[in-house]
Amino acid sequence: MAEDPLACIGELDPGALEHVRALQAFAMDDGGELPKKVKCLIAMALDAAHGAVNGVKALATQAKREGATRGEVMEALRVALYVGGAGCVYTAAAAFKEIDL
Repeated sequence: MAEDPLACIGELDPGALEHVRALQAFAMDDGGELPKKVKCLIAMALDAAHGAVNGVKALATQAKREGATRGEVMEALRVALYVGGAGCVYTAAAAFKEIDL
């Protein structure tokens, strides 16, 4: 498993990390109206729009684990491209080079 990118925050401020994890669970856990796969695809598209290569990588991988197809990942990227511009595609390309879609 990849190193936790927030591990240093947990060491510096465990309470802050606890709040971040609670918010993550609130937003991303299954059990709401949207399946976790869809939530991962939305978050991946947002990370692409924000230039977060590692986020795209992690969320695309998680979406696949939740059952997303390559086509669904790419369709979510199309939405990010439409809303966020061409930079989304460059961010996603950098991420996708390192994972198996």
